[in-house]
Amino acid sequence: MVPSNPGYPLENLKVLDFSRVLAGPFAGRMLSDLGADVVKIEPPDGDITRLWGKVVGGVPGYYHQQNAGKRNISLDLRAPGARELVFDLVRRADILIENYRPDVLPRLGIGWETLKDINPRLVMLSITGFGHDGPESHRPAYAPIIHAEAGLIDRAARRSGLPRRELPLSVADTNASLHGLVALLAAVIMRERTGLGQHIDVAMLDATIATDDQIHYELEDAAVGLPSETWDTAVGPILVSADFRYLWRLLTGQLGVADPTTAEMDQASRISARREAVDKFMRALASWDEIERAMAEVNIAWGRVRSGHGLREQPTVAFRGAIVDIDDRAGGVRPVTQSPYRFSDARSGVRGPAPHRGEHNREVLGEWLGKTTAEVDALIADGPLRRDADLVR
Repeated sequence: MVPSNPGYPLENLKVLDFSRVLAGPFAGRMLSDLGADVVKIEPPDGDITRLWGKVVGGVPGYYHQQNAGKRNISLDLRAPGARELVFDLVRRADILIENYRPDVLPRLGIGWETLKDINPRLVMLSITGFGHDGPESHRPAYAPIIHAEAGLIDRAARRSGLPRRELPLSVADTNASLHGLVALLAAVIMRERTGLGQHIDVAMLDATIATDDQIHYELEDAAVGLPSETWDTAVGPILVSADFRYLWRLLTGQLGVADPTTAEMDQASRISARREAVDKFMRALASWDEIERAMAEVNIAWGRVRSGHGLREQPTVAFRGAIVDIDDRAGGVRPVTQSPYRFSDARSGVRGPAPHRGEHNREVLGEWLGKTTAEVDALIADGPLRRDADLVR
């Protein structure tokens, strides 16, 4: 029997999220969706994603998507007293996430070797472009850099015949975050046996290669199968998940498409004529119902080539609530992606809007550390704590 009010799987975990942009914040967002108390530690100049996207209620869209449901402390890590405040928070934390270059936190006196002595049960995730101990560990990296180094940009150009260009999503960041999330939860489970936390070193390059299902073709210099292709129909483009040779056999064998080729034709002419016949067949499909029936008859997977602007109209997205409306902090609502996790006996999901800088200084330090309003105000006056005075009271 399903509990009448099931809880969140991670509702007792306390998380300090020192990460910025996407590799790290995405893992923190997923932890929040699963019930953890995720506190973003943001520098006074702000996460750069506060400059990206539509601003509603003082919160830009990109920042909102990756930080929804978190609380926020704005802390100048270089200010006097900041290190001691971090130590106090770490003593009460289960997890810490960061994606600075490997030398940054040690120089500030809050690296792993220091923090593990402060809290031996701490599980710390560090995400960098090239890892903590390799010959390129010093290099800064955003997702496009890893896409280039991992061969993704070159492969996309070779397979499409188009110029080399950046991918339209930051897959290196999200892969690193998701692999980091798996490692974090594994370490938390292991801590139940050993009583000890540990440091997790995730390189974006490693995570991208590990998640690349096409890399074996290039590592073994093997031939690549014909790709799925898009075709124009009377109602819009579709992608058909079958190489052309298989598609041709099905269309001629089951849907009555006539073979226009003759024995005298060379191979290039035969392929061209057959592709023209398939194109004509596809363009004659006059409705989405007709497309569905035709593809179902030959048992081929297909998809409507949609724009993200109308994604909420996709039937499964609408049915499963993959995009939901939450408080926009300006008297209305705004869309945000929902947690993809569906549990039989537990809850998951975005739990509120993204925070302003320093919005929860008093709240978090009061709950976690027992500090009074006067003590927090003193930390703000002395410099380590900051807040966005125009938005946070």
